[in-house]
Amino acid sequence: MGEVAAGQPGAAGLARHRVLVADDEERLRRVLVRILRGHGIDAEAAADGTQAVAMSKAGCYDLVILDLLMPGMDGFSALREIMRHHPDQAVLVLSCLTDPESKMAGFGLGADDYVAKPFHVGELVARVQARLRVAERSGAGVITWGKLRLDIVHRQADSGTGPVPLTSREFQLMWELLHSPGVVLSKDDLLNRVWGLPPGSASNVVDVYVGRLRSRLGTGVITTVRGEGYRAGPG
Repeated sequence: MGEVAAGQPGAAGLARHRVLVADDEERLRRVLVRILRGHGIDAEAAADGTQAVAMSKAGCYDLVILDLLMPGMDGFSALREIMRHHPDQAVLVLSCLTDPESKMAGFGLGADDYVAKPFHVGELVARVQARLRVAERSGAGVITWGKLRLDIVHRQADSGTGPVPLTSREFQLMWELLHSPGVVLSKDDLLNRVWGLPPGSASNVVDVYVGRLRSRLGTGVITTVRGEGYRAGPG
Protein backbone atom coordinates (compact mmCIF):
# COMPACT_ATOMS: atom_id res chain seq x y z
CA MET A 1 0.00 0.00 0.00
CA GLY A 2 1.44 3.33 -1.03
CA GLU A 3 1.82 6.38 1.14
CA VAL A 4 1.65 10.03 0.14
CA ALA A 5 2.14 13.24 2.05
CA ALA A 6 -0.87 15.51 2.48
CA GLY A 7 -1.48 17.65 -0.58
CA GLN A 8 0.11 15.26 -3.07
CA PRO A 9 -2.10 13.65 -5.74
CA GLY A 10 -3.03 10.00 -5.50
CA ALA A 11 -3.94 7.63 -8.28
CA ALA A 12 -5.90 9.24 -11.10
CA GLY A 13 -8.87 7.93 -13.04
CA LEU A 14 -11.94 5.97 -12.08
CA ALA A 15 -12.04 2.21 -11.77
CA ARG A 16 -15.17 0.22 -12.58
CA HIS A 17 -17.62 1.02 -9.80
CA ARG A 18 -21.09 -0.24 -8.87
CA VAL A 19 -23.96 2.17 -8.28
CA LEU A 20 -27.54 1.49 -7.21
CA VAL A 21 -30.24 3.91 -8.42
CA ALA A 22 -33.40 3.83 -6.27
CA ASP A 23 -36.34 5.85 -7.62
CA ASP A 24 -40.03 5.05 -8.15
CA GLU A 25 -40.11 6.88 -11.51
CA GLU A 26 -39.32 4.21 -14.11
CA ARG A 27 -38.27 6.59 -16.86
CA LEU A 28 -35.83 8.39 -14.59
CA ARG A 29 -34.35 5.10 -13.38
CA ARG A 30 -33.77 3.92 -16.93
CA VAL A 31 -32.22 7.23 -18.01
CA LEU A 32 -29.86 7.37 -15.02
CA VAL A 33 -28.77 3.75 -15.43
CA ARG A 34 -28.07 4.36 -19.13
CA ILE A 35 -26.13 7.56 -18.46
CA LEU A 36 -24.02 6.02 -15.69
CA ARG A 37 -23.23 2.96 -17.78
CA GLY A 38 -22.22 5.30 -20.58
CA HIS A 39 -19.63 6.73 -18.18
CA GLY A 40 -18.19 3.30 -17.43
CA ILE A 41 -20.10 2.72 -14.19
CA ASP A 42 -21.97 -0.51 -13.44
CA ALA A 43 -25.45 0.75 -12.56
CA GLU A 44 -28.48 -1.18 -11.28
CA ALA A 45 -31.95 0.03 -10.34
CA ALA A 46 -34.49 -0.38 -7.53
CA ALA A 47 -38.11 0.73 -7.85
CA ASP A 48 -38.82 1.52 -4.19
CA GLY A 49 -37.30 1.76 -0.75
CA THR A 50 -37.91 -1.85 0.19
CA GLN A 51 -36.14 -3.10 -2.93
CA ALA A 52 -33.29 -0.63 -2.41
CA VAL A 53 -32.68 -1.89 1.13
CA ALA A 54 -32.77 -5.52 -0.01
CA MET A 55 -30.37 -4.90 -2.90
CA SER A 56 -27.98 -2.90 -0.74
CA LYS A 57 -27.88 -5.75 1.79
CA ALA A 58 -27.24 -8.36 -0.91
CA GLY A 59 -24.82 -6.39 -3.05
CA CYS A 60 -21.71 -4.31 -2.60
CA TYR A 61 -22.27 -0.84 -4.03
CA ASP A 62 -19.79 2.01 -4.09
CA LEU A 63 -22.71 4.47 -4.12
CA VAL A 64 -26.48 4.42 -3.66
CA ILE A 65 -28.51 7.16 -5.40
CA LEU A 66 -31.72 7.41 -3.37
CA ASP A 67 -35.01 9.23 -3.92
CA LEU A 68 -36.83 10.30 -0.76
CA LEU A 69 -40.47 10.26 -1.91
CA MET A 70 -41.28 6.68 -2.81
CA PRO A 71 -44.38 4.55 -2.14
CA GLY A 72 -44.31 2.09 0.73
CA MET A 73 -40.97 2.51 2.50
CA ASP A 74 -39.95 6.10 1.81
CA GLY A 75 -36.40 7.24 1.19
CA PHE A 76 -35.82 8.43 4.76
CA SER A 77 -36.75 5.00 6.13
CA ALA A 78 -34.73 3.27 3.43
CA LEU A 79 -31.71 5.43 4.21
CA ARG A 80 -32.01 4.61 7.90
CA GLU A 81 -32.11 0.88 7.13
CA ILE A 82 -29.25 1.01 4.64
CA MET A 83 -27.02 2.81 7.13
CA ARG A 84 -28.03 0.42 9.90
CA HIS A 85 -26.76 -2.54 7.89
CA HIS A 86 -23.88 -0.75 6.14
CA PRO A 87 -22.75 2.27 8.22
CA ASP A 88 -20.04 3.14 5.69
CA GLN A 89 -22.31 3.02 2.63
CA ALA A 90 -21.96 6.14 0.47
CA VAL A 91 -25.40 7.60 -0.37
CA LEU A 92 -26.36 10.46 -2.67
CA VAL A 93 -29.93 11.69 -2.13
CA LEU A 94 -31.78 12.77 -5.28
CA SER A 95 -35.04 14.46 -4.32
CA CYS A 96 -37.56 17.16 -5.12
CA LEU A 97 -37.52 18.07 -1.41
CA THR A 98 -35.31 21.16 -1.41
CA ASP A 99 -36.03 22.66 2.01
CA PRO A 100 -33.10 22.85 4.46
CA GLU A 101 -34.94 20.67 6.99
CA SER A 102 -35.19 17.75 4.53
CA LYS A 103 -31.55 18.16 3.55
CA MET A 104 -30.35 18.21 7.14
CA ALA A 105 -32.56 15.21 7.95
CA GLY A 106 -30.98 13.30 5.07
CA PHE A 107 -27.46 14.21 6.16
CA GLY A 108 -28.35 13.39 9.74
CA LEU A 109 -29.32 9.87 8.66
CA GLY A 110 -25.97 9.41 6.93
CA ALA A 111 -26.29 10.72 3.37
CA ASP A 112 -23.06 11.98 1.80
CA ASP A 113 -24.53 14.33 -0.83
CA TYR A 114 -27.88 15.85 -1.77
CA VAL A 115 -29.00 16.83 -5.28
CA ALA A 116 -32.32 18.55 -5.86
CA LYS A 117 -34.76 17.67 -8.64
CA PRO A 118 -34.97 18.85 -11.34
CA PHE A 119 -31.25 18.44 -11.83
CA HIS A 120 -28.66 19.03 -14.52
CA VAL A 121 -27.40 15.67 -15.80
CA GLY A 122 -23.83 16.90 -16.09
CA GLU A 123 -23.81 18.12 -12.49
CA LEU A 124 -25.26 14.85 -11.21
CA VAL A 125 -22.66 12.80 -13.09
CA ALA A 126 -19.91 15.06 -11.73
CA ARG A 127 -21.17 14.60 -8.18
CA VAL A 128 -21.39 10.82 -8.64
CA GLN A 129 -17.84 10.73 -9.98
CA ALA A 130 -16.65 12.89 -7.09
CA ARG A 131 -18.10 10.42 -4.58
CA LEU A 132 -16.59 7.49 -6.44
CA ARG A 133 -13.19 9.16 -6.42
CA VAL A 134 -13.20 8.86 -2.63
CA ALA A 135 -13.12 5.10 -3.14
CA GLU A 136 -10.59 5.43 -5.97
CA ARG A 137 -8.25 7.38 -3.69
CA SER A 138 -7.56 4.09 -1.94
CA GLY A 139 -4.67 3.89 -4.41
CA ALA A 140 -3.04 6.67 -2.43
CA GLY A 141 -3.03 4.42 0.64
CA VAL A 142 -2.21 6.71 3.54
CA ILE A 143 -2.08 10.50 3.84
CA THR A 144 0.32 11.84 6.44
CA TRP A 145 0.48 15.28 8.04
CA GLY A 146 2.89 15.54 10.93
CA LYS A 147 2.12 12.68 13.30
CA LEU A 148 -1.36 12.17 11.87
CA ARG A 149 -1.94 9.30 9.43
CA LEU A 150 -5.20 8.90 7.51
CA ASP A 151 -5.68 5.40 6.09
CA ILE A 152 -7.94 5.88 3.07
CA VAL A 153 -8.44 2.18 2.41
CA HIS A 154 -9.71 1.30 5.88
CA ARG A 155 -11.01 4.78 6.81
CA GLN A 156 -8.90 4.93 9.93
CA ALA A 157 -6.87 7.72 11.50
CA ASP A 158 -3.87 7.44 13.78
CA SER A 159 -2.53 10.43 15.71
CA GLY A 160 0.14 8.35 17.43
CA THR A 161 -1.88 6.23 19.82
CA GLY A 162 -3.14 3.59 17.39
CA PRO A 163 -5.66 3.40 14.52
CA VAL A 164 -9.16 4.73 15.15
CA PRO A 165 -11.99 3.73 12.76
CA LEU A 166 -13.91 6.73 11.40
CA THR A 167 -17.49 7.06 10.28
CA SER A 168 -18.08 8.08 6.67
CA ARG A 169 -18.64 11.74 7.57
CA GLU A 170 -15.72 11.90 10.04
CA PHE A 171 -13.49 10.49 7.32
CA GLN A 172 -14.68 13.03 4.74
CA LEU A 173 -14.14 15.94 7.12
CA MET A 174 -10.65 14.73 8.03
CA TRP A 175 -9.82 14.18 4.36
CA GLU A 176 -10.92 17.71 3.38
CA LEU A 177 -8.69 19.22 6.08
CA LEU A 178 -5.70 17.05 5.15
CA HIS A 179 -6.20 17.56 1.43
CA SER A 180 -5.25 21.21 1.96
CA PRO A 181 -2.64 20.97 4.74
CA GLY A 182 -2.10 24.19 6.64
CA VAL A 183 -4.99 25.90 4.81
CA VAL A 184 -7.82 27.29 6.92
CA LEU A 185 -11.24 26.10 5.72
CA SER A 186 -14.27 28.09 6.83
CA LYS A 187 -17.39 26.46 8.24
CA ASP A 188 -19.20 27.35 5.02
CA ASP A 189 -16.47 25.59 3.00
CA LEU A 190 -16.79 22.45 5.10
CA LEU A 191 -20.59 22.53 5.17
CA ASN A 192 -20.58 22.64 1.37
CA ARG A 193 -17.81 20.12 0.71
CA VAL A 194 -18.74 17.51 3.31
CA TRP A 195 -22.50 17.98 3.77
CA GLY A 196 -23.50 19.75 0.55
CA LEU A 197 -25.22 22.57 2.44
CA PRO A 198 -25.28 26.13 1.08
CA PRO A 199 -23.29 28.99 2.67
CA GLY A 200 -24.95 30.52 5.71
CA SER A 201 -26.79 27.35 6.70
CA ALA A 202 -27.90 27.46 10.32
CA SER A 203 -26.16 24.26 11.35
CA ASN A 204 -23.59 23.46 14.02
CA VAL A 205 -22.77 20.09 12.45
CA VAL A 206 -19.17 21.12 11.67
CA ASP A 207 -18.51 22.02 15.31
CA VAL A 208 -20.09 18.74 16.44
CA TYR A 209 -17.92 16.62 14.14
CA VAL A 210 -14.76 18.56 14.93
CA GLY A 211 -15.47 17.90 18.59
CA ARG A 212 -15.94 14.19 17.87
CA LEU A 213 -12.64 13.95 16.01
CA ARG A 214 -10.79 15.79 18.77
CA SER A 215 -12.27 13.51 21.43
CA ARG A 216 -11.27 10.41 19.46
CA LEU A 217 -7.88 11.49 18.09
CA GLY A 218 -6.69 14.23 20.44
CA THR A 219 -7.24 17.97 20.62
CA GLY A 220 -4.22 18.69 18.43
CA VAL A 221 -5.56 17.08 15.25
CA ILE A 222 -7.67 20.13 14.32
CA THR A 223 -7.02 23.77 15.16
CA THR A 224 -9.72 26.42 15.42
CA VAL A 225 -8.66 29.69 13.80
CA ARG A 226 -10.88 32.28 15.46
CA GLY A 227 -13.13 34.09 13.02
CA GLU A 228 -11.88 32.04 10.05
CA GLY A 229 -12.50 28.31 10.46
CA TYR A 230 -10.43 25.16 10.92
CA ARG A 231 -7.20 23.62 9.71
CA ALA A 232 -5.46 20.31 10.25
CA GLY A 233 -2.77 20.03 12.90
CA PRO A 234 -1.99 21.70 16.22
CA GLY A 235 -2.07 25.44 16.77
